[in-house]
Amino acid sequence: MSEYKKSVIVLRKKLDELEAKKILEDKKTGPFKTLLTKPNKADVSISSFALNYEAMVMIEGNYSANYYRKATHSIKVDYNVSEVVLGDGIFPIREKSGWRKILGTKKGKNTVDLELEEHVFVDDNYTRFFNHLGDEVDFEFSYDPKIIENYPDRILQEKEHTVKRPRLTEQEVIKKFESCIKRPKEKKIRDLDEKVTIRKVTEIYVPIFEARLVGPKSKVDLLRIDASRSKLL
Repeated sequence: MSEYKKSVIVLRKKLDELEAKKILEDKKTGPFKTLLTKPNKADVSISSFALNYEAMVMIEGNYSANYYRKATHSIKVDYNVSEVVLGDGIFPIREKSGWRKILGTKKGKNTVDLELEEHVFVDDNYTRFFNHLGDEVDFEFSYDPKIIENYPDRILQEKEHTVKRPRLTEQEVIKKFESCIKRPKEKKIRDLDEKVTIRKVTEIYVPIFEARLVGPKSKVDLLRIDASRSKLL
């Protein structure tokens, strides 16, 4: 594995605490709705409310490979062709179904299925995101200075008690990345030569407001708001 770049990013908040609490107040009954009942806001209380910085690991890399795979290519031939000879192989025409024999004309085209091998080359770039638990997730991110804090290390140090760092080691997350992008999935291949190149690993810390809710019959649930995108999770 070649050397790759590493960096740490902290996303800026678009929401402050008051704005987040207003969203929570408007949405807090949602987790407790059923097909038959909808609780009143007074029946749902917020027992805890906190801002955490959750790690999102972004891995950028390349997968390259070449291999041979079995494949079938169908070609049309004239009605009076009974077989095709290709190298040492002899390929008969495809047997027609009963109804095709009835409906088909005498001079209709025949089909020949050529069982061959394809030499496949792959060279693809990938970006994948993994949450702080190590699960692959969908996440929208672009390198925009307007949404990134200038001093990420200082913020993480000041907010250390609210920071949720990756549970997996860097190499463990990279292995997950490799398993996600490695191909091929086909079974009938031979002479596979493949390589994964890691180009960059970025820890992105996302500010998330998290509220613990208590609803009817003491049912407990969580509401989470991505403060960098003003998005209810």
